[in-house]
Amino acid sequence: MSIERRRSDRLMLTIPLRVIGTDEYGETFECEAQTIDVNRHGARIRISRLLHSGEQVRIINKVNRREATFRVAGPLIPLTEKGGEFGVLGPIAPRMQKESTCGLECLDPDVDLWGIRFPAASTQQDSAPKALLACRQCGETELTRLSLVEVDVLDSSGILQRHCSKCDAVTPWGYAESELSGKSSAAGAEGNPAVAATDSTSPREKRRHRRALLQLPTLVRDYFGGIEITKSENVSKGGICFASEKNYQLGEGVMVACPYDKAGQNIEVPAQIVSRREIEGTYRKIYGLRYKGKSY
Repeated sequence: MSIERRRSDRLMLTIPLRVIGTDEYGETFECEAQTIDVNRHGARIRISRLLHSGEQVRIINKVNRREATFRVAGPLIPLTEKGGEFGVLGPIAPRMQKESTCGLECLDPDVDLWGIRFPAASTQQDSAPKALLACRQCGETELTRLSLVEVDVLDSSGILQRHCSKCDAVTPWGYAESELSGKSSAAGAEGNPAVAATDSTSPREKRRHRRALLQLPTLVRDYFGGIEITKSENVSKGGICFASEKNYQLGEGVMVACPYDKAGQNIEVPAQIVSRREIEGTYRKIYGLRYKGKSY
């Protein structure tokens, strides 16, 4: 099934919203927002503050005064000082809010927040997008039905927060791509393919791009607004390796400027974490990063 058919019920529509939620300190916040587009199961919204993947927020449509509870699927562009764009899923049925620890949400068809009647959903089981996802904590894989919003989040930030039955917790999940899992050769990664490192000097890589051992100032920005200034360990046309104490996930999307000039103009480009190797005896990891749209 083509992407265009899967996205046929998406409408580019700007609707003013009021979002009510709880921040990381347990304090209630209220914030203005607006939709970018809407569909049967949720929306993209633009908001001036950080929303955390998996959290529930109350959304009020300021045009028709209807309101409903939604679950945040994740970021769609990196958060800046002006805010960001997030995908939300819902409305969520009240009965499922009490069971949120199970990592499941029930989209309530009885709440029409947007005031739009979408075409009837296809009765064919294969009409919904599906993807093979892997838990980044334990490596558990699962063929999962996804909403359009979740597809967008995975395409941009690379990570979804979902319940893992093996971990018995809500954990980060990403595409179960063989090129991201690599071999379990890293210290501390035995038996855990989700955090294993790929060989940064593999024959496949050597055939495509030669790596240069360059230590260049590098800016890495994650999709939740976190910024890190570090140095590259080596660089190639397809990507870079860098060391960090931060816990990036395999498959995670980031924005990168390399080389980074604090006093100059920097162009940040989208990239993806494709390998991770623990540095024994430290909290630091060596990450391999690939520019999106390019390959090693």
